[in-house]
Amino acid sequence: MTAEVGRLLCRLAEIADPGSRGFELDDRPGGRAIFLVRRGATLAAYVNSCPHTGGPLDWVEDQFLDLDRRHILCATHGALFRVEDGHCLAGPCKGQGLTAVAIVVAEGEVRLAKED
Repeated sequence: MTAEVGRLLCRLAEIADPGSRGFELDDRPGGRAIFLVRRGATLAAYVNSCPHTGGPLDWVEDQFLDLDRRHILCATHGALFRVEDGHCLAGPCKGQGLTAVAIVVAEGEVRLAKED
C-alpha cells in the first residue's frame, strides 16, 4: 500500500451526503477494493469486504448504504454497519466490524493517508 499513500480518490463534492462510492486501488487480480461513505460530518473509508463472507458489500456499483441511507449494508446477507466506525449492528457478523482505511481530506480532496 505504500506506493498508494497520498493517492487521490476523489473530490469530496463527488460524494453525495448521504452517499457512498467504491474504488479499485489495484486492477490486478486480488487487488484491493475500498469504499467511502459520507453522512453529515462523517466521512469514512473501509475495505470492501464483509467480515462474515469476505465478499464485497455492494451488488450495485457505489451503493453501500441501506434504503434509509443511515447504515452501511451488506447486500449479500443484510448485515448493517455503523457509518462512523464500521461496527456491525445486525446480521450474521453482529459485533464484528469492517476494516477501516486511513484517509485525509484537504482542500476538498479525499486521499489515502499513511497507515500505522
